[in-house]
Amino acid sequence: MKLVRNLIVLLLALVWCSCQEQQQNPNSKQDPSSDTQVKESLEKANRYLVNEEEEEIDNYVRRHQLEMVSTGTGLRYQVIEEGKGKPVEPGKMVTLDYVLYDLTGDVVYTSETEGPMHFVVSKSEVPSGLDEAVRLLREGDCAWAIVPSHLGYGILGDQKSVPSRATLIYLLKVKKVE
Repeated sequence: MKLVRNLIVLLLALVWCSCQEQQQNPNSKQDPSSDTQVKESLEKANRYLVNEEEEEIDNYVRRHQLEMVSTGTGLRYQVIEEGKGKPVEPGKMVTLDYVLYDLTGDVVYTSETEGPMHFVVSKSEVPSGLDEAVRLLREGDCAWAIVPSHLGYGILGDQKSVPSRATLIYLLKVKKVE
C-alpha cells in the first residue's frame, strides 16, 4: 500500500510541477512531447493501480471461496439466495438491507445501524457499482457484490468511513422493489 501511495504522490507532484511551470511562463509554448510523456506516465500509473486492485480482489475471492460472476465493468457478484419477487429495473424505488465491508473484512456500514437503504435505480447518488449490482437482482434476492474503487467512491472515498480507492464488498438483501 505504501508503494501505491508513494506512486500517487509522485505522479501528483509531477503534474503539479508541470502546471507550475505553465503558470510561470504563460506565453511559452509547451512542448507537445512533454504532454505526451505526462499522459503516458499517468496512464501507466493508472493501469498499475487497476491491476493491483484486481489482484487484491482475486485474492479476496479465493480466500472466501466465492463463485463470482464478473461484468464488463469490473463488478463481481454472486447471488446466494434467490428471491421470487419483481426484478429491479431502472426508475424503480428499491429498499435494501446491507452490510458494507472493506477488503480486510471490517464492517464499514450496515443497515442495522444506518437503516435500510432506499434509492431510485439508475437515478440516484449511490456508487455506480452498487446501482449496477442491484439491477442484476430481484426482490428477495440476497447477494454478494464486490465493487472496485472506480465504481465505488473513487480516489476521494466517501469523506466519512470509506477511504480513498477502497474496494467495496456488499452483502445485499433486496427487501422491496416499487
